[in-house]
Amino acid sequence: MRNIALLLAYDGTDFIGSQWQNQGRSVQGALEEAWEALTQEQKRITLSGRTDAGVHAYGQVASIRSTTRHPPLTIVRGLNARLPEDLRVQDACEVTPDFHARHSAIRRDYRYLIDANMVPLPALRHMVLHVEGRLDLAHMAEALQILEGTHDFAAFTVQSPDQKRTVRTMHCAKLTEIELLGGRLIALDVAANAFLQHMVRVIVGTVLLVGRGRMTVSAFQQVLEGGERKAAGPTAAAHGLTLMAVHYPPGLVRWESRQA
Repeated sequence: MRNIALLLAYDGTDFIGSQWQNQGRSVQGALEEAWEALTQEQKRITLSGRTDAGVHAYGQVASIRSTTRHPPLTIVRGLNARLPEDLRVQDACEVTPDFHARHSAIRRDYRYLIDANMVPLPALRHMVLHVEGRLDLAHMAEALQILEGTHDFAAFTVQSPDQKRTVRTMHCAKLTEIELLGGRLIALDVAANAFLQHMVRVIVGTVLLVGRGRMTVSAFQQVLEGGERKAAGPTAAAHGLTLMAVHYPPGLVRWESRQA
C-alpha cells in the first residue's frame, strides 16, 4: 500500500466546495471519480482543508492510500486527462505511511483579492471582489498587523458546536498592491497554522469596514479581544479567496517535478 500526495489547483466558481456532498459538484467528488477511472480503485481522498463554494485553490493538497503501480508523473497526466477543466493536479509524490494531508499540515496560506478601481475588469469577476469607493489602505494594513500572533479568533468565525477551540496562530497578515492584467489590485495575505470556518472572509469583511472609515483600528482590536461575532463585519464574498499553499514539516513532501 502506497501513500500518495497530490498538489491541486481549481477554479471554485462551479463547485459546491472542496468536500464531497450528497448533491452538487465537489472537488473531492471529481477527483475521486478520476482516480477510479485511472486506477479502478474506489477510494476516499483526504484534503488538507475544506474550501467553501466559490473559493479557489492554487496549492490545495490531497492524499490517498493506493495499490496502484503508476509512477507520480503518470498519475498527474492520467488524472488530468480525466478531470474537468476547472480542476488540475499540478504535481504528485509518494509520502511516508503516516502522512495525512490535513493533520500533517503546519501552515496554510490564503490570499484575498480586492478591486477598488472605479470600473472592474470583467475577466477577473470570478476571482476578485470589486469594492466601490476609496479605501484607507494604511489603516487596513495596521488593523491586519494586530492579528499576527496567537489569539482567540472567535469573533471571526461562525458559531458552531464543531468548533470548540478557536485559538489560532497567525504567522502573517499583510496588505500589498499588485498588478494583474494591467489593473491594480489589493491583495490581502494571511497565513496561520489553521483557519476556522469563514475566518478569512470575516476578517476581510471587517478590515473593509476599517478601510471605508466605518471602524477604527482600535475598534478592530476590540473586536478581536471581545470574541463576539456580532461585533465583526460581514462575511466577504467567497470568490475573492484563494488557498495559495499548504506547508508541511521540512522533507515530508517532495513534489516529483520540483526535485533537482
